[in-house]
Amino acid sequence: MTQNRPWIPYALILPSVVFLCLLFVVPLVQTIWLAISENGVPSLANMRTMAGDLNFGRSLINTFLLTLAVVPIQIIMALTMGSMVSKMGGGRETILWIWTIPLGISDLAAGMVWLSILQNTGYLNSILFGMGIIERQTAWLTYQTPVALFIGIAIAEIWRGTAIVMIIIVAGLNQVPKEFKEAAEIFGASQWTRFTRITLPLIRPALQSALILRTVLAFEVFAVVYTLGGRNFPVLVGEAYNWQNQNQNYGVAAAYAVLIMVISLAATLVYLKAIKVDPERLP
Repeated sequence: MTQNRPWIPYALILPSVVFLCLLFVVPLVQTIWLAISENGVPSLANMRTMAGDLNFGRSLINTFLLTLAVVPIQIIMALTMGSMVSKMGGGRETILWIWTIPLGISDLAAGMVWLSILQNTGYLNSILFGMGIIERQTAWLTYQTPVALFIGIAIAEIWRGTAIVMIIIVAGLNQVPKEFKEAAEIFGASQWTRFTRITLPLIRPALQSALILRTVLAFEVFAVVYTLGGRNFPVLVGEAYNWQNQNQNYGVAAAYAVLIMVISLAATLVYLKAIKVDPERLP
């Protein structure tokens, strides 16, 4: 049928192409133009304003520090949780369902949950005070306690975002042939050797996808940070929000958005180069 009508495949993908152009390509081009223009003329004024912003350096450092702290922990936790699930018999679906509950919670709701735990009158202070560990309410989320604020935001992000990484890792672990593990056991390979020499190489596609996705999302973190720290912990997306909504300067906000996109693309290229994937192992 398609031989007589060669246009059918193109007609089938046309709606998707139109959808991507209208909702992705066009806004992307508009954002880039907004960032590198002023009054309709090409200009780097918005970039210079962004670089001169008082919170630019802090937001850039905070975003990178949060990414470096959160992503490795989430990958390790996801590998551990995925390995545990893959060895379970009964109750596997129940455990997976419990571990993926954070996926059903929005970023803002997750921030509110942890705010109720970490604020001055939150559950953490109530428990510590009841146990006699602290004598009065302790402020964990203020500019006077930057380390505690950072740790609180990192814990909230780890709790919120580990589930999506775990799902990708579990999918990769399901692709590992059981025959390889059984052969390694027969030849006396230790559990650590089986994991490092068999499991990790075979789940590289899943690991690569998980790292790229989670790193990009970490660079775009906003709602949890804004809920817990507000302006006390500036991040790149938060500064873009402030420039657009408070300062009504869409050009500088677009400059921040373009910077985040460039950083995300750079991180993606690094992962693609660092974690080599055999095309034959791709699903």
